[in-house]
Amino acid sequence: MVMSKLDVFDMKGTKVGDLAVDDTLMVLDKGEQAVHDVVVADLAKRRGGTASTLTKGEVAGSNKKPWKQKGTGRARAGYRQSPVWRGGSVAFGPRPRKYGGKVNKKVSRLAFRRAFSEKVAAGQVKLVDKLVLDEAKTSLFAALMKSLEVKAPVLFVLDDIDRNTGLASRNIANVEIVKPGDVSVYQLLRYPMVVLDKLAVKSIESRMMGVELESDKAEEEVVETEKTVVVEVKADAGKEQE
Repeated sequence: MVMSKLDVFDMKGTKVGDLAVDDTLMVLDKGEQAVHDVVVADLAKRRGGTASTLTKGEVAGSNKKPWKQKGTGRARAGYRQSPVWRGGSVAFGPRPRKYGGKVNKKVSRLAFRRAFSEKVAAGQVKLVDKLVLDEAKTSLFAALMKSLEVKAPVLFVLDDIDRNTGLASRNIANVEIVKPGDVSVYQLLRYPMVVLDKLAVKSIESRMMGVELESDKAEEEVVETEKTVVVEVKADAGKEQE
């Protein structure tokens, strides 16, 4: 097994060692199309898809003919909901829909491996031993970035995001902190520099091998689902009481 070594720094920017990365997980000879497909699908899914127009069945009005068919000298008209008329319906207008298509897991994993491999090959990945702040102050996080010699825009990938780090970083423009399970291919392409802690690197390697990691986004979806179930149970209980 061939292993590459990446320098590891402390929070003061001093090199404290190195970390071996499995080269067999790196992909640089394929995956360009996979990266394109995943990014396009990701950006498409972010669209609201709420654009909506009224069809002739939804425009208010009766079925009464505005005027008789012949003898008036005017153009014939059958209903005021016509898309030709001002205030009428829209023919073939946009309707609420979902954007983005399905991307297979193998394609997604290949795209992630290719995107991360390019970051490593280009020297745009920096490792930090651990990243923990004593206080939730923006100045401390800005000093940390200066010590590590990184400038915004930058993506921090931390295995555990503590409260102080999250609060201290959110007031700095173009700085984003995520967990290894939440890193997207689009984020790897968007940010020119990626900073990871040592535990996050191991998680990224596991993800490149196909291991599904826990995600904060998934937890949020579970919470929303639980709330919906509670509401439905309460509604059913109310009906039974009636």
